[in-house]
Amino acid sequence: MQFGILGLPKAGKTTLFNTLTAAAEETGKFSASDRTHVGVARVPDPRLARLRDLYRPRRYVPATVEYVDIPGLQRGEGAESLDLGRLRTVDGLLHVVRAFTDPEIPHPDGAVDPRRDIETIDLELILADHSLVERRLERLGKAAKRGLSPQEVREEQLLGEVVLPALEAERPLRTLGLAGDDEKLVRGFQLLSAKPLLVVVNVDEAEVATARPEEFGLGPEAEGRGLVVSAPIELEISRLAPAEQQEFLADLGLAEPSLDRLIRACYRLLGVHSFFTVGDDEVRAWTIRRGTVAREAAGVIHSDLERGFIRAEVVAWDDLLRLGSLAACRDKGLLRLEGKEYVVADGEVVHVRFNV
Repeated sequence: MQFGILGLPKAGKTTLFNTLTAAAEETGKFSASDRTHVGVARVPDPRLARLRDLYRPRRYVPATVEYVDIPGLQRGEGAESLDLGRLRTVDGLLHVVRAFTDPEIPHPDGAVDPRRDIETIDLELILADHSLVERRLERLGKAAKRGLSPQEVREEQLLGEVVLPALEAERPLRTLGLAGDDEKLVRGFQLLSAKPLLVVVNVDEAEVATARPEEFGLGPEAEGRGLVVSAPIELEISRLAPAEQQEFLADLGLAEPSLDRLIRACYRLLGVHSFFTVGDDEVRAWTIRRGTVAREAAGVIHSDLERGFIRAEVVAWDDLLRLGSLAACRDKGLLRLEGKEYVVADGEVVHVRFNV
């Protein structure tokens, strides 16, 4: 799973990237990087940590998310200033929006205005998509002389009658609600405004416990559209010992680091969750889309498991933790045998029986 981090210069993108990935990229007030940074974040999951404590395995492997920090976007230069090659391959986008004040860091557009900046980035993504769609339609127009395949006919119709009008109306493609074959077709073009997007509002430290996404024109956090953080203080917290972190968070009025909330929001945005495999050798989390069936989930572990799938032994993580072993769960009737079409739920422990 990969997310691109983008936004206007001096919004706090790289500070957030450093917090998520434990990197140490330059974030000085008077410097700005023109390089793309890539890092990996370990997904905090208390359920997996408790299973680790139960099994004490030789290897402990949490789920991970890769984050790509894109240099600050310049207004009116979306296609030129965006690292399009990297952004087009990510699964989702994090737009870091400045809502903090600092007289030493002037905003590139003058006054701090989060709503304006949200609209600015959306427009830049739309303009980049518009150029790509126009070029594709031009190629299809030239190819029409030789005759278009049924797939190309549908592509020309969808791009010309649905996608291009939406872009010309400055409407992000993620709002179209496309489904089925249409959604797959548009996804294949890797259009930026069609990607799931989470707006991360970077506020002053004093506001991090009280500010809400709705104040900036966003939907509630439960809808996966917006999240409020204070990136500098979160970076400071992430570098403290666990006991000190809790004390610092309590002083700020926060129950947990915003890092944890942000990664959960990324999971919600993409519609994914985790299942676990456990044993003395390894306790590990695996990321799958909601609705993934047991045979496909086995393939996430290894292709041989999907190819030779027989049955999956499944138990809820908390039942396993409460009873202490898979054998005890089996004795209580809580360890179930499920077939290939069983939909794997969040937090389930799965052992795959297979034969290749």
